[in-house]
Amino acid sequence: MNPRFVVIVSAEGEWRAVPKIYPDAEYKEHPYGQYIELEMNNEPVILMHGGWAKVQSAASAQYAIDRWKPELIVNIGTCGGFRGHIERDQIVMPNKAVVYDIISQIGDPDEHFQFFTTEIDNTWIKEPYPLPVETGTIVSGDRDLQPDQIPMLNEKFGARCGDWESGGIAFVCARNKTKLLILRGVSDLVGPEGGEAYDGTKVIWIEAAERIMKRIIASLPEWLARY
Repeated sequence: MNPRFVVIVSAEGEWRAVPKIYPDAEYKEHPYGQYIELEMNNEPVILMHGGWAKVQSAASAQYAIDRWKPELIVNIGTCGGFRGHIERDQIVMPNKAVVYDIISQIGDPDEHFQFFTTEIDNTWIKEPYPLPVETGTIVSGDRDLQPDQIPMLNEKFGARCGDWESGGIAFVCARNKTKLLILRGVSDLVGPEGGEAYDGTKVIWIEAAERIMKRIIASLPEWLARY
């Protein structure tokens, strides 16, 4: 019997928190990382490492759908927030994901942006939510948020946060008609004057990722119970 729920953790720094939360779980391998089998609300749940950036995130989402045929995929992790538009540690539940790092000099760039924009249906989750959340658009690209692009990303897409994976995962889930819930915590803030985690050490991000992952994973049973 296939599990109804697969939870995907994207980046290595986010997955690093999982063995600390589940030290006694049996960690198995799949093509893009590890996974464990959990029980939440008296039913099986797969928690898997999907990998960072668009290629791995899209491929691992398709792998999860093909292998386990879940009714719902949940992507949890971190995102960068736009300074002045959102606060650190806020949990984001996007209802739209946009792949923004497209550079087209042949076709119409706006048509390409539209093609890789995915609406996410969160209407099945009734309020009050298990955690306070911010909704709206998340932008995804194979890059950390560039400080000089923050005003454009906010104005063009209405975004207040960005990551590397949500756009790819949302695109794949939509094509497979698989429900998706994205829950990402704001690990650090970026503005035109720079990013607070951009010091080359990863310390700020890693510490924030562990804190955010513990909080979201603790709430997972409540989110899944809403389905």
